[in-house]
Amino acid sequence: MFDIANYEEARDLEQAIELLTKDPRAKLVAGGTDILLHVREGKLPEAHLVSIHEVAELKGIHLEADSTIVIKPVTTFTQVSSHPLIREHLPFLGEAVNWVGGPQTRHAGTIGGNICNGATSADSAPTLFALNARLQITGPAGIRTIAIQDFYTGPGKVALTQGEILTAIRIAPEDYRGFSGHYIKYAMRNAMDIATLSCSVLCKLGDANLVEDFRLALGVAAPTPIRCLKTETAVKGQTFSKELAATAGKTAVTEVNPRTSWRASKEYRLQLVAELSKRAFREAVAKRRNPA
Repeated sequence: MFDIANYEEARDLEQAIELLTKDPRAKLVAGGTDILLHVREGKLPEAHLVSIHEVAELKGIHLEADSTIVIKPVTTFTQVSSHPLIREHLPFLGEAVNWVGGPQTRHAGTIGGNICNGATSADSAPTLFALNARLQITGPAGIRTIAIQDFYTGPGKVALTQGEILTAIRIAPEDYRGFSGHYIKYAMRNAMDIATLSCSVLCKLGDANLVEDFRLALGVAAPTPIRCLKTETAVKGQTFSKELAATAGKTAVTEVNPRTSWRASKEYRLQLVAELSKRAFREAVAKRRNPA
């Protein structure tokens, strides 16, 4: 049963902001793969929904003159993973969003919705954290930009105020050029399940396997997705080896704070942090040596 008291379809961004601003109860819906579940489960009784599904200016992916990649929020996971710009410059992001649900969910669900839910288990989040993604927010007061690390404020909470909408995900060229990457999702089932723990590694190798840059981000290892900055510092400037990958995993364990849930205990998640960080690092390096 869908208890929806009011439903509005915005024709453009300006109207969407107006509808959200005038109704404090209103919630945005794009693909609907998450919020409609909440409605059905009774978590949003007498829901007031504002749809941005048909707002053209919130869809698509493009490259700006300075080579910044811009992903609009109402771009579906399927559109992200199949887009030529993503395949060429951010294949590891395409691989990450391909872990979201099943084909039907990926055809309908949007990357913006995945971020704005504020879930630490969001499949797109660790890779976007590793990419230093910046989020463009538009609202009644105008446009502002915020680092994705500052957007997540707590479990299921993000830095959006009344009437504000995520309007673009921006990735600067210095954050993707020369990087290889790998994403690992560990879940109870092999497909269509929420992550028990997730891990994204980006690395840039120089001559003689010198690690010039290294980024490690984790999901479900803390109340929000996180970057392991201490681990990153320890790895940069070192020569890659299997031993270095193992050290990265062990160091990452000291930076996280996972919880015990019915999916896994805290202790088990700590083991996953060490193992997945090590594996993702090794796989990212392997992709650099043997690009597809």
